[in-house]
Amino acid sequence: MRLSRAFNRSLWVFHFNSGSCNGCDIEIVAAITPRYDPERFGVRLVGSPKHADVLLVTGPVTHDMRDRLRRVYDQMAEPKVVMCIGTCGQSGGVFYDSYNLDGPVGDVIPVDVYVPGCAPRPEAIIDGVVKAIAKLERLEGEQG
Repeated sequence: MRLSRAFNRSLWVFHFNSGSCNGCDIEIVAAITPRYDPERFGVRLVGSPKHADVLLVTGPVTHDMRDRLRRVYDQMAEPKVVMCIGTCGQSGGVFYDSYNLDGPVGDVIPVDVYVPGCAPRPEAIIDGVVKAIAKLERLEGEQG
């Protein structure tokens, strides 16, 4: 895998937990370990959404996290891609009818790539990152 000329820099990713059980977070950590080593392709986690190209969101959106997620999304520069990791972020999962949920991630911010599973395997997360790269390349190509 190599980033095309349309996307001529490393892919920086910001991780946001909007209320997950940490199962997806553990799999994200497994995906960045030396076994898979996505950093050799230029994919790395960053500490600020202002530097990120991709927003990884895990879990359903709890009432307390709704405004924070929206604020993090707004801080990212264009073009940006949002990846929703796990079943809970897609539909609420086992927490679907919980009193303190504001819904799945797609109800709060636009989601570009869904990675299904409870919890998804690191290979599925890396496959989602490849889809996010394709989307970013298309967006960068459209901008010029």
